[in-house]
Amino acid sequence: MSCKKYFCGNKMERIPDAGFKMMSFIFRLKDVFSPPEGRLDGFEIKEGFTVIDYGCGPGRYLRKASQLVGPNGRVYAADIHKLAIKAVKEKIEKYNLKNVIPVLVKGYSCNIGGHTADMIYALDMFHMIKEPDPFLKELHRLLKKDGFLIIDDGHQPRNEAKMKIAASGIWDIAGESRHYLTCIPVSG
Repeated sequence: MSCKKYFCGNKMERIPDAGFKMMSFIFRLKDVFSPPEGRLDGFEIKEGFTVIDYGCGPGRYLRKASQLVGPNGRVYAADIHKLAIKAVKEKIEKYNLKNVIPVLVKGYSCNIGGHTADMIYALDMFHMIKEPDPFLKELHRLLKKDGFLIIDDGHQPRNEAKMKIAASGIWDIAGESRHYLTCIPVSG
């Protein structure tokens, strides 16, 4: 197994515990020099929104998302890795994030009701998905009809991410920036 695959998790879905710990350590170092919270500024998260941080990892964006949705909003921190959920619970306790709910994902489904989210963001994880259709279908199930999905390429070429999204048949790419794609559910 290549070092990149072991630590980046390309099409691995759940990286090994050692890889998750290494990733978390690298993020902590990176975040000292470039705080991650600014990444959410362009997402148009509004007060009272219900947001899902899908593939939340160690919860780098949770404090900012919690602040943006405010006391009347909710942030679901969803991940397939038990260590991610542990890290999220620690952040909830440390920063008193009363509107953040950790959710352990099993396969391509999670225990969040359908059409719950005003927006979902899935950052630095799409490259890990072996079967993009059921994954994208689950995100579609979670999103309100007028909601939107922010998804970045992760460690894959942009055209590959766009092809996967288009092939699902349930998402339209409504916008594109240097860092991410904004998707909306296909209408009709």
